[in-house]
Amino acid sequence: MILLTGTSGFVGTYLQKCLSHSGCQVNGLSLRNLQWGKEISKQVLAIIHLAGKAHDLKNVTNPKEYYEANYELTQQLFDAFLQSSATVFVFMSSVKAAADEVADILIEEVAANPQTHYGKSKLLAEQYIVSKDIPEGKRVYILRPCMIHGPGNKGNLNLLYKLVSKGIPWPLAAFENQRSFCSIDNVCYVVSQILEREDIPSGVYNLADDETLSTNELIEIIGATTNKKAKIISISKKVINTIAKIGDILHLPLNTERLDKLTENFVVSNLKIKAALGIEKLPVTSKEGILKTFQSFTK
Repeated sequence: MILLTGTSGFVGTYLQKCLSHSGCQVNGLSLRNLQWGKEISKQVLAIIHLAGKAHDLKNVTNPKEYYEANYELTQQLFDAFLQSSATVFVFMSSVKAAADEVADILIEEVAANPQTHYGKSKLLAEQYIVSKDIPEGKRVYILRPCMIHGPGNKGNLNLLYKLVSKGIPWPLAAFENQRSFCSIDNVCYVVSQILEREDIPSGVYNLADDETLSTNELIEIIGATTNKKAKIISISKKVINTIAKIGDILHLPLNTERLDKLTENFVVSNLKIKAALGIEKLPVTSKEGILKTFQSFTK
């Protein structure tokens, strides 16, 4: 039996279906239930911890909520794992636990320096896990995905799709960037491999698709999805930055944080996880996964 927290979330929903289809018995574990510890029985082989407080782009969340959900509950669950007969623990962290900005390529060995309460709370959970002595026979994995995408995923990609599909010109062509994404199919593949195989070393692993994409390329893919030629125009970066600052004040769709999300460089290395899996490529390319995501928005 596999216990999975966060089953109602986007990743949890997909992962539960994926593992169930492969023949695994997957039970949801709600950490809101004060009696959740009793559900970790001798039949539990693995615990996959996805539940947590996601990054709030509107910045209205009380910082305390991040530490309670992302750190304290993880600490309690990991302690329960160490005392249980379960042999595998997977913690879904985030690349934001390592860095909010990437100058070159983000690797696992970087000195972590998160700037947000979201990233700091995830890092605290990571640090707690790695500080513990792992009993022989148990394996522990900390996965750091970058922006996960897939059919039905809501967020910045959905907002981007709505804007472009309505024929609204994309005004940020002046921002040339490259960033990593992570297909939900690749996430499911990696987790499945971790559960099925015993030769994958415990440790911290980035999760990202093999290729990077620019935001301008995303716009072109949306155009291909909607059979409409994408309208990409180049407006001065100075003008756009000014509009974004006004958006901070007037709470407009385009603000400085969303602008950074859409135009930043954020390249994440996935070489470590591929080496551990003994593969050259992940199953789904960035373009395949992104196209699949955008196509789901048309339904």
